[in-house]
Amino acid sequence: MVLPFTSEQFFAVFGAYNEAVWPAQLFLLALAVLALVLVAFPRTWSGWAISAILAFLWTWLALAYHLAFFAAINPLAYLFAVVSAAGALVFLWQGVVKRRLRFQLTRSVRVAVGVALVVFALFIYPAWSAYSGHGFPAMPTFGLPCPTTLFTIGLLTFLLPPYPRSTLVVPVLWCLVGAQAAFLLGVWQDLGLLVAAAVGAVLIARPSVPVARGLP
Repeated sequence: MVLPFTSEQFFAVFGAYNEAVWPAQLFLLALAVLALVLVAFPRTWSGWAISAILAFLWTWLALAYHLAFFAAINPLAYLFAVVSAAGALVFLWQGVVKRRLRFQLTRSVRVAVGVALVVFALFIYPAWSAYSGHGFPAMPTFGLPCPTTLFTIGLLTFLLPPYPRSTLVVPVLWCLVGAQAAFLLGVWQDLGLLVAAAVGAVLIARPSVPVARGLP
């Protein structure tokens, strides 16, 4: 596969984005932390609030990254923006309007994997980027597609069944797209997306299965 941009252009877009939106990255991280707090300490309104946060993150991907920056080097960014916006609308409809998404930490293998994905997205991913020589601003910060997708699927492992499969479709699709950066651009931390895709596929296949309590 031949990309319409070079590795240098790819990371330059990250640099332009990070410099232009700073300090929005801190706000996006604060939203991620808030979502995790609402999972750990649920309230009656936690489900729709977490869904609203996810909808905002995917809207941000569509507008603030794909359309505003990535489209300058990749015409497919317009399609990516549409798909990301569709993902945001699913979270709004299923979680905010219909109130079908309920999140809870349980003692299970599935949730343990989700916690690992969240930790990878928020801590290991940026550390790996810096170690690979792509420090701030030329790095994919939280709020950009790959770390946000990892975080999203990690968060969706906390869903209580039954839940709508539709919430997982766009994140899993982006896993398959984003993982190509590992092989084509040497962004090896994006291999985590393959794990996230497998987790998402299991969640899609078993939306009504109660969470097994497999941890001591």
